[in-house]
Amino acid sequence: MADNLLFFTELMGMPVLDLKGRRIGRVKDAALVPLEQASRIDRYLVGGGDAWLSVRHDQIAQIGRETGICLSDELLIPYHEDDCILRIARDLLDQQIIDVTGRKVVRVNDVTMEIREEGGHSALHVVEVDVGLRSFMRRLLQGGMPTAWIRRLQEPIPPSSIRWELCNVIESDPLRRLRLAISYDRLEELHPADLADIVEDLSPAEREAIFETIDSEVAADALSEIDPKMQASILESLEPEKAADIVEEMAPDEAADALSELHDDTSEEILGEMEAESKTEVEELLEFEEDTAGGMMNTEYVALPEAATVADALVALRANEDLLEQLNTIFLVDASERLVASIPLARLFVAPADTPLTELASDPLIQAPVGKSQNRVAEQFDKYNLLTLPVVDEEGKLAGVITADDIISVLRQK
Repeated sequence: MADNLLFFTELMGMPVLDLKGRRIGRVKDAALVPLEQASRIDRYLVGGGDAWLSVRHDQIAQIGRETGICLSDELLIPYHEDDCILRIARDLLDQQIIDVTGRKVVRVNDVTMEIREEGGHSALHVVEVDVGLRSFMRRLLQGGMPTAWIRRLQEPIPPSSIRWELCNVIESDPLRRLRLAISYDRLEELHPADLADIVEDLSPAEREAIFETIDSEVAADALSEIDPKMQASILESLEPEKAADIVEEMAPDEAADALSELHDDTSEEILGEMEAESKTEVEELLEFEEDTAGGMMNTEYVALPEAATVADALVALRANEDLLEQLNTIFLVDASERLVASIPLARLFVAPADTPLTELASDPLIQAPVGKSQNRVAEQFDKYNLLTLPVVDEEGKLAGVITADDIISVLRQK
């Protein structure tokens, strides 16, 4: 193990010596100031009596595991609480943090720091957060035997740690989060299903902190992957404006499902903050019973006049790029918006541009009325091996579509 590495458990209780080598106290905690430097320990909290003293990083001449901390300046000031600092013992040890690379929530057992020489002074920089058995053993044995013995005992145990720059500390207080420069940008890069798994492992306050901060589109994608009861809890914890921003980014059917789990007053508050078009779509879906085709369907689809050609379809697809990931079928409707045909998307790419879409239609046309039960809809998907099922109202007008993903979600809930 490198001689320039120091564990926080070893720093705790380390003697602090004045210019004449006399002990003035022991280290009680150490703190980062993220707005100034993300990894360097900025100050050390030293206790030797009734009050703690604050030692700045540039007041330290040397740090050694055996010798302790030797000062180069004795003009120390009493420690005062400061929301701009992240204290290791108080704010990090035993706290949950997010391991972005491992896509999981972990509990901090210890912190590994590196001793660096900077302008004639020794400084400590946090390099890793330790979460495994090795760090747990250090915590257990520290103070009960010499540090060198503990280091030898831990050597057979594989280390388990996360690079400091890949950790996301969770802070529920918005003002303190800002002062600590805590960002959840890395979480926004995760797959929505991974982010949902992480969120489900957090406390309600921590969930709220993340959903308050991350991009609304990312939040919507993650919320769609979360258990409905937890969806409701998260939306209820947010300000109506923020909740509305997230709900607007969800697919209309998923938004309706989420709002249906809320108290009526909360649901109305969120709907009141939504844009008119999104609000109307969701309100229409909320009118259907949850266990019917109408309650399952999504109102995001591509429909064209029955006289349309392949060229017309390609133009329509370009105009609906945001739907392409989940789109596998387009539909034809007559002048009264009654469903006429469904066209598998793959057939568009092997037909000439002037081909009428009616020539590419699936036969027979399979559809479901809005009042059809969930179970019967699931049977239809199974019987005909469907990927998409159009839903029509009492007049035969296209009302929405149900996808295989919707069926999978229903089956999972059962």
